[in-house]
Amino acid sequence: MAQARAEELRRLLNRAAHAYYVLDAPVMEDPVYDRLYRELVALEQADPALIQPDSPTRRVGGAPAEGFTSVAHRVPLLSLDNAFSLGDLDVWYGRLLKVLDREPQEGAPTPALPLVGELKIDGNALALSYEQGVLVRAATRGDGERGEEITANVRTIRSVPLRLNLEQPPAWVEVRGEAFIPDATFATINAERAERGESPFANPRNACAGTLRQLDPKVVASRGLSFFAYTLHLPEDWQGGPRSQWQALGWLKAAGFRVNPDCALCPDLAAVKAFCDHWEQERRGLPYATDGVVVKLDDLRLQEEAGFTQKAPRWAIALKYAAEEAPSRLLRLTCQVGRTGVVTPVAEFEPVPLAGTTVSRATLHNADRLAELDLCAGDTIVVRKAGEIIPEVVRVLVELRPAGARRLELPPTCPECSSVLVREEGEAATRCVNNGCPAILRGSLRHWVSKGALDVDGLGTKLIEQLVDRGLVASIPDLYGLDAALLASLERMGDTSAAKLVAALEASKQQPWHRQLYGLGIHHVGEVNAKALAKAFPSAAELEAAALAADDSGAAADPLTAVFGIGPEIAQSLRQWFATPANRALLEQLGALGFSLAAPPEPDGSGDGGPPAATPLAGLTFVLTGTLPSLSRAAAQALIEAAGGKVSGSVSRKTSHVVAGEEAGSKLTKAQSLGVSVLDEEGLRALLGTNPV
Repeated sequence: MAQARAEELRRLLNRAAHAYYVLDAPVMEDPVYDRLYRELVALEQADPALIQPDSPTRRVGGAPAEGFTSVAHRVPLLSLDNAFSLGDLDVWYGRLLKVLDREPQEGAPTPALPLVGELKIDGNALALSYEQGVLVRAATRGDGERGEEITANVRTIRSVPLRLNLEQPPAWVEVRGEAFIPDATFATINAERAERGESPFANPRNACAGTLRQLDPKVVASRGLSFFAYTLHLPEDWQGGPRSQWQALGWLKAAGFRVNPDCALCPDLAAVKAFCDHWEQERRGLPYATDGVVVKLDDLRLQEEAGFTQKAPRWAIALKYAAEEAPSRLLRLTCQVGRTGVVTPVAEFEPVPLAGTTVSRATLHNADRLAELDLCAGDTIVVRKAGEIIPEVVRVLVELRPAGARRLELPPTCPECSSVLVREEGEAATRCVNNGCPAILRGSLRHWVSKGALDVDGLGTKLIEQLVDRGLVASIPDLYGLDAALLASLERMGDTSAAKLVAALEASKQQPWHRQLYGLGIHHVGEVNAKALAKAFPSAAELEAAALAADDSGAAADPLTAVFGIGPEIAQSLRQWFATPANRALLEQLGALGFSLAAPPEPDGSGDGGPPAATPLAGLTFVLTGTLPSLSRAAAQALIEAAGGKVSGSVSRKTSHVVAGEEAGSKLTKAQSLGVSVLDEEGLRALLGTNPV
């Protein structure tokens, strides 16, 4: 009897909450809701076995959490590329048509693809995981592959359903959306903080981010966060899922989510531009912050065909509205030296509020930009935030320049070590080339211990500065010769902190090869490229051999650029790095310290520790088109890449095989016209050596 009543109360209360917080159409008076809620609380207190994950009483958790756990996203949560003008939208659309093989013939009209325009909410992205219709996990974006698990906090957001409003939900669904604080709520929060003598939050986005990371869910509940859902991922074998982004938004609304009502299905790019123009004028009347429009290809099958770059989907882009600008007076020009020796001029100016924060400095990039601005001492400058994030100097108000003002230039010597600065012909960057420069060393050490690299907890910027300034560390290997007694003698360090740091340094030796590679700080080799290179070359020795072999044999046989995502610029950087004796000596020192500088050997199934199985598709390039009988495009791509092949988005004479299914379209036609081999799924499996499913 109690179980049936608890189920009925959960259903009634969740329906009332959805009507109030999502539909903005209350169906139950507050006193009635409160009475039913108290009844459910009493039932659950009498019999805790009645408590279910979708119970409204779970919206505010009990004890504060001790911290947040890092969790892997089921589907990567990637960011979007940005456009800053309607012209940038044209360029993006042209690239999209090219990758879809829909470029118009000369003189022909531009093909019209249906697109969806959605306001870009200035909040924090979340990934919500539901199993059998019940919310089981919520996580922040993090680095796109892993985020922080904040389920208890997200349960407090009333517009996030704890159970999907579906009679037959899928086994699992991943919902993506934006958590945010409405403007009116933000104003109330800051007013209350002012009354308590606390500092106000700078803007709603920062307040939202800080709220989501509160350890006490009750604090989160008090902040009044809201949530708009904008995309979802379903099991590939689940029938009845949406076939377009527009249908996906409808699916989310039907499932109980709040979806931004100010979105539009646009028949072509011209309609998208009109949508963007409209909201650039009207956005200031919205009850929340928005900084642009997200444009998405509507057809999900075409989205899959367009695919992704290493960092973002090709089928979507964020058009950022023009940033707020403000004048300020230049106080001084300083320079900072990065870990690669690049010297960057920095303008320091009188503090000015800009897009929700106060800024007082902006980088000027390089000597060319400094000359282009024609910056003089005491100038009045116009500052804005590029993408509303990074401060930049837009222009100088020459008419306000003081009489006899001195033109500002980069210094001839390094501000850190006084070495003569060098600018090579054809390069924009000015560099300090002294490998012993303290600034270069500090930057290298900070990069080595950073989260994406060796992730050494406890070794922050201030401690690195002490170690370098006191001459205790002159290279990365020197970190591993530090002992607890020495560290404990430094400022802000004690015996416990020192012991933990020594242990963290020792543990960092077990980080995987791709993190070690990224930590070396090779120019142009970021986290994504480091993973690709580490997979293709499972050890530093193999990568070095490939780099030096490419240097000898020329670009035509370059094994580096054969790796998907590695272009000539990255390859050249790798060649220069491995050709430098000091860098090869660094690898030898790290190896002597116990770093593997290699991936663990992959088992080949024989149990004898022999070499891994051959990759049957090594050196071959494939293009996927149409719908295959039993493989999704993502699954087919994974099989090809696991076998050493490369998957491209467009057909050319260099394509080895086109794998075509039903409704293959223009890629099949182009392959036939070029004489490129065409395979069906069975033919692909034959190359892979796998049996049909």
